[in-house]
Amino acid sequence: MATLCCALSPSSSISISKFISDQPYLTMLEKHCSTMKDLQKLHAQIIKTGLAMDTIAASRVLTFCASSAGDINYAYKMFTRIPDLNAYSWNTIIRGFSRSSSPQNAIELFIDMLYSTIQPDRLTYPSVFKAYAQLGIGRDGAQLHGRIVKLGLASDKFIRNTIIHMYATSGHLNEARKMFGEDTEFDVVAWNSMIIGLAKCGRVDESKKLFDEMPTRNEVTWNSMISGYVRNNKLTEALELFRNMQEEGIEPSEFTMVSLLNACANLGALQHGEWIHNYIKRNDFELNIIVLTAIIDMYCKCGSIENALQAFETSPTKGLSSWNSIIIGLAMNGHEKEAIHFFSRLESSNLKPDDVSFLGILTACKHFGAIDKARDYFSLMTDKYEIEPSIKHYTCMVEVLGQAGLLEEAEELIKGMPINPDAVIWGSLLSSCRKHGNADMAKRAVKRVCELNPSDASGYVLMSNVHSGMSQFEEAIEERVLMKENQIEKEPGCSSIELYGEVHEFLAGGRLHPRTQDVYFIF
Repeated sequence: MATLCCALSPSSSISISKFISDQPYLTMLEKHCSTMKDLQKLHAQIIKTGLAMDTIAASRVLTFCASSAGDINYAYKMFTRIPDLNAYSWNTIIRGFSRSSSPQNAIELFIDMLYSTIQPDRLTYPSVFKAYAQLGIGRDGAQLHGRIVKLGLASDKFIRNTIIHMYATSGHLNEARKMFGEDTEFDVVAWNSMIIGLAKCGRVDESKKLFDEMPTRNEVTWNSMISGYVRNNKLTEALELFRNMQEEGIEPSEFTMVSLLNACANLGALQHGEWIHNYIKRNDFELNIIVLTAIIDMYCKCGSIENALQAFETSPTKGLSSWNSIIIGLAMNGHEKEAIHFFSRLESSNLKPDDVSFLGILTACKHFGAIDKARDYFSLMTDKYEIEPSIKHYTCMVEVLGQAGLLEEAEELIKGMPINPDAVIWGSLLSSCRKHGNADMAKRAVKRVCELNPSDASGYVLMSNVHSGMSQFEEAIEERVLMKENQIEKEPGCSSIELYGEVHEFLAGGRLHPRTQDVYFIF
C-alpha cells in the first residue's frame, strides 16, 4: 500500500485512473463481494488508498451498494460524495431507489438531475417510469411520457415497455392498451405488462384471454398469470395453470412457488400448501428468506402451527420477515406465550425487531390479555428501537385496553395520538363498548366511524348490537332503519373450507354453492 501511495503522489505525472484496472481492491469488489459487510471492509481500504475520489472507482462501489445485495441508503451517501458526477452515477442511484421501498426518492433525484449539468439519457427514463409504477401514480407519469414524445424517444423499446408497465399496473388500462396496440411487432415484455395490469385490476378473464393469444410465452408470462389468479382468489385455476406449465416443460421459479403458497394461505388450503411445500423440497428449490416466509405464513394461516415451527427451526437462514411470520402466526393461533418467547429470541439474535415485529407481539398481548406487557412493548418500540407507532399499533393497544374494560384509557389514547385516527380504530373502541355495555362512549365512537366512513355498515350494526345487549330494542331497531334510509348494506360474511383437496367458499345466507341443497338439508 505504501508503494501505491508513493506512486500516486502529487509530483507523479501518472493519472490515478491508470491504476484502477490493476487495483486488487476493485477486482475483489467484482469477484468476492456478496454482502454489505464485505463491501464496507473493502470500501475502507479504497478510501485509504485515495481511490474513493476517483469517479470510476466510486461508481463501481456505488453500483454494488445500489444493487439488491447492497444498501440504498449507503449508496446515497456514496453518491453525495462523488466529486464529478456523471450520467452513469445518476442512473445508478435513480435505478437503485426505483427498486427500493422508497421509489419516490428516484423521482426526486430525477428532478434534481434535470437541474444539474448532467441531463438524463435513454437509460435514465425506464427507472423513473418504474418508480411511478411502484407508487401507482401513472397519471403523474403521463407528464414524463409527454416529455419522452417531445424528445423523440417514444419508439425506444425499453422506455416504451416501462411506460406500458406503469400505465397497466397503476390501473390506467386505456392508456396502456393504446400504447400496446400501437406496437406492430410482438414484444413479450409488453404482453406480460398487460397481463399483470389486467389481473391487478380484477379483469383476470381478459388477462387469461391475452395469455392464450400470445404466440410465445416465457417464464415471466406463466408466473404473471398464476399470480393474477392468486390475486383474484382463483386457486383452482392457479393450480391448473401450474400443471399446464409443468406439461409445457417450463421450469417454475421461486416466484411461482411463493404465489401458490400465498394463495393457499389466503384460502386456508392446507393440503394444497403441503403439496407445494413438498414440491419445493423434491425439486431442491433454494429455501431463501422469501420462500421460507411464505411457507411459514401458509402453515400459520392454515392452522398448522407445528409444521410452521418445524419449517422455521430447520431453516439455516432466517430473515426478519421469517421471525415476524412465526411470531404473528403463534399469536393468531392461540400460542401467545410462545410468541412472546420468540420475540425475546429475536431480540437476542443479530436482527432488530421492526414495526411488524411489534405489531405481532402486541397482537399476542391482546389475545393473552397481558395489559402491562403490552404497555411495556409499546414503550420499548419507541424508547429503545426508535420506531414510530403506526395507526395499526395504536389500534392494537386500543383493543388490548378495550378488552380489559379500560375504555376511558383507550379513548384518551386515541385522542392523544400524533396521527389522525381512522374508522378502524374508532370501530375497535366501539366493539369494546358493546362488550362492556358503555352506550355513551359507543355513541361518540359510532359518530366518528360514520363521519370517517359514511358508507360503512359496521358502525350502525355495532351500535344496534350495543342497544340490543342493554335491552334497548327500540333504539336497536332505529339504527337498522337508519341504515336502510341511508341505503347502506352490510356485506355478507364469507368463509372457506378445504375438503379432499378442493376449496369450498360460502357466503352468509348464500345459496350459490352447487351443493346448496345438501348444505341446507335438515335431517
